[in-house]
Amino acid sequence: MEWADGSHRFCLPLAQLEELQTQCDAGPIVISNRLESGEWRVSDIYQTLRLGLIGGGMAPVDALRLCKAYVLDRPWLENVRPAHAVIQAVLIGKLDEPVGKSQAVGQESDPTA
Repeated sequence: MEWADGSHRFCLPLAQLEELQTQCDAGPIVISNRLESGEWRVSDIYQTLRLGLIGGGMAPVDALRLCKAYVLDRPWLENVRPAHAVIQAVLIGKLDEPVGKSQAVGQESDPTA
């Protein structure tokens, strides 16, 4: 995702998702709903982005540095949409991600009805 100073990979695998739940005292659907409704907490934004960067492969110290510069030192509303996109990707997948099973190599698809 394009965010802050460039293109960054965000992901919330189980370890980061569990830490996010602890840090925000809420599950991913509650966090998503708070971000969407405007009833978010500071940790919903900050921790989602920080842990998403770490889950995406960034070193924790680098994720901390980026979040300090582009979350803590910026207007909070700038980061509501990016944080919501990260948590939504966990819940429903990326927008450009194909839905359903992938086809095995060499197999034909089912004919249309």
